[in-house]
Amino acid sequence: MNGNRLMQQVIAIFSVFMVFFYLGVGWYLIFRFDLSNLDKAVRVIVGSTFMFYGLYRAFRTYGKIVEVFFTKDEDDE
Repeated sequence: MNGNRLMQQVIAIFSVFMVFFYLGVGWYLIFRFDLSNLDKAVRVIVGSTFMFYGLYRAFRTYGKIVEVFFTKDEDDE
């Protein structure tokens, strides 16, 4: 395993944590009721944006994880 593939694996794992971050922030903004200093419409719009971006990033990360962890590299043969 060369260093480039190892770096891609680290980035893929970091991307998983970022997916949970975006989904968590989106959920927090949409469903927390103690954020009275923000208008509800703004919270839902921004929270939905975070949720949709988190889902988009989840699909991209899944593809990257399959590519990096479960495919055979030409150099490993």
